[in-house]
Order: sequence, then structure tokens, then C-alpha cells
Amino acid sequence: MTERQIRLFGDPVLRSATDPVRDPGDARVRALVDDLIDTVTPPGRAGLAANQIGVGLRAFSVNIDGDISYVLNPVLEVAGEPELVDEGCLSVPGFYFPRMRYPWARVTGIDVDGAEVVLEGEGLMAQALQHECGHLDGQLYIEGLEPETKREAMRAIRQADWFSR
Repeated sequence: MTERQIRLFGDPVLRSATDPVRDPGDARVRALVDDLIDTVTPPGRAGLAANQIGVGLRAFSVNIDGDISYVLNPVLEVAGEPELVDEGCLSVPGFYFPRMRYPWARVTGIDVDGAEVVLEGEGLMAQALQHECGHLDGQLYIEGLEPETKREAMRAIRQADWFSR
């Protein structure tokens, strides 16, 4: 169990769709889940996808108001009228940009024992579920920004101290 280094914008692993977890009980998958939980636990972190720590598997953890959970092979459902919310990302540190998200979301998947997991909610939970599933599909949240906001975001990101040129 280790808090892992988070991959930053520009790392190709963040643009790659992840593969399904085929053997949830495998020791490597269990270690991945432990690392996802350890890495999402610090305050201010709402969610973390496996590819954000360099692992190309469909798994993520969430930390909503101190309630930490995880899911393997999530399938996303959304409902409601999309609304504009401010959003940030551990892989794009220090920035928050407005983007559209559905007000309710649910993911269904499995845990390391193969049992069904259902995570659902409104507000930050809905936002985190959509955000993390986007990561697993190889998409960063900035892809969903309005064009002018995205141009401004890209300018700001390129000037960030952490951005590798």
C-alpha cells in the first residue's frame, strides 16, 4: 500500500483508454486498489483513476466527504439536465474550469471479490463518477470545456510550473 505519484497532463497514459480488469482477485489488482485508496485519501482529493497512477486498467477510487470507495470495471449511467459546475483534476493541478455535468450519476461494477458495487449520487459524487469514467476512457475533463474556456485553460496550463515543455 502506497500513495503513488499522479501522472500530469501531457503524459500519454492519460489519453489511453483502459482495459477491463479480467481477474479481480489477482494480487496485482488488490495492490492496485490499495494504492488507489491510499492515493485518494489525502484531503482535497475526490477521485483517482488507475491511469492517473500509470496503470491501464478500468478501476478508480473516490473520496467524497471522507467516504472512500472503489470500483472495478465501472459502467456509467447519468440522468437529469446537464449543468455548469467548476471542476478540477489531480492531473491538472491548481486549475478549476467550468464544464457541463449531469446532476446525477451511477456506476455499477465489481470489487476485488467479484461482488457487485454500485456507487451513485448527486453533486460532487455525480461529478466524480463522470470525471473518473472519463479518465478510464482516455479523456481529460478539459475536453468537455466550451471552446473559448478550453483555449483559456490550455494557455494557463502551458504556463504552469509543472507543465513539461
